[in-house]
Amino acid sequence: MIARNPTELKESLSQNQRWLGIDLGTKTLGLALSDVTLTIATPLETLRRGKFSKDAETLKALIEKERVGGLVFGLPLNMDGSEGPRCQSVRQFAANLEKRIDLPMTFWDERLSTVAVTRTLLDADASRKRRSEVVDKMAAAYILQGALDSLSSA
Repeated sequence: MIARNPTELKESLSQNQRWLGIDLGTKTLGLALSDVTLTIATPLETLRRGKFSKDAETLKALIEKERVGGLVFGLPLNMDGSEGPRCQSVRQFAANLEKRIDLPMTFWDERLSTVAVTRTLLDADASRKRRSEVVDKMAAAYILQGALDSLSSA
């Protein structure tokens, strides 16, 4: 089920379930995990993308291990709010994943998330190597935190 927004996604959760934030890149999947109170997003890991079936199995195992009850995909909208080819790619990945994993999911505007995370890492004087290692999972946490924060204002 594709939820219209985070509030609708929250309504489908069972007790003590978390959300998994996903920043879908062309080469990597940045992953972040919420706490069970749906308050705080924490960077989890960055996976190298491979064939879809392998990526789906990896996500499925992680979802079971971490008691994930919903997925939040970053949606890379254009600066004017329109959807381009990257949005289509994310929506298609989610639709394909929905056929293999029976979990509700939603999309969250990820505009400038990587820019914000990179700026934070630069301010923290992180090396180029360190930035490349953590930027995707931190972007996933930034996206997921935005969705979580929207719950308190809803």
